[in-house]
Amino acid sequence: MSIVGSVDSVWRYPVKSMRGEALDQAFVGFSGVYGDRLFAFQSAAKSKGFPWLTAREQREMLRYQPRFRHPELAHMPLNCAEAEKVGATAVFADIADLVVDVETPDGDVLAIDDLALHQRLSSEQALTLIRSHRALTDCSPVSLISLQTVHQLGQELGTTIDSRRFRANLYLNLEAEGGFVEDAWVGRSLRIGPRVVIALLARDARCAMITFDPDTGVSDPGILRQVAQGHESRAGVYGAVLVEGLVSPGETIELLDGVIF
Repeated sequence: MSIVGSVDSVWRYPVKSMRGEALDQAFVGFSGVYGDRLFAFQSAAKSKGFPWLTAREQREMLRYQPRFRHPELAHMPLNCAEAEKVGATAVFADIADLVVDVETPDGDVLAIDDLALHQRLSSEQALTLIRSHRALTDCSPVSLISLQTVHQLGQELGTTIDSRRFRANLYLNLEAEGGFVEDAWVGRSLRIGPRVVIALLARDARCAMITFDPDTGVSDPGILRQVAQGHESRAGVYGAVLVEGLVSPGETIELLDGVIF
């Protein structure tokens, strides 16, 4: 095994398709980053296969900032010490303790279940709020991308790209100079910090979400076009957690020997 870089930042997104938050420390478990995508809005107008309202239909969602009302309870599992030391199953806080308030683009703060918020998000279709202890991700529990990959895409386009467009859980700062190095690690595992192990399952197939500016929602289709034409529509990787634990920015990343599949 060899050290290949370090963690640049750790992110979670309490409400699917709304703004995320950078964390000083996060519990990364089998179901994903603790507190990640616990809420989502299901639209009656969407297909059963993908029923979620996202920024693809409502770009303004990216400008809504969710925050846990009781951040101390949303930080890590209630038995985090036991989960790390002896491998005990992580115990989540009660769903009532993980309630979220959302700051709207005009500065109002509304509870996640406030019908006024639902109406602002969509006045044309009925929305159902979904709560889950398991992250309501599109694919795998954890997403990762290197800063080098983001930088290379920017170079290819002759611009600077905000890494937040990719909405990853873990942003990696790798020792390799070029981008897309993480592609070659699919089928292998990373140890992050002293404990957490993540198996890399697949390259991340990208959609229109990366075209939206994370602050304004303005679309730049050229980014998705470049990923499609130059990188088989993929940027970053998906992972599954094999060993749970706490992760912080600055911790080392080791590429483990052996292939898992």
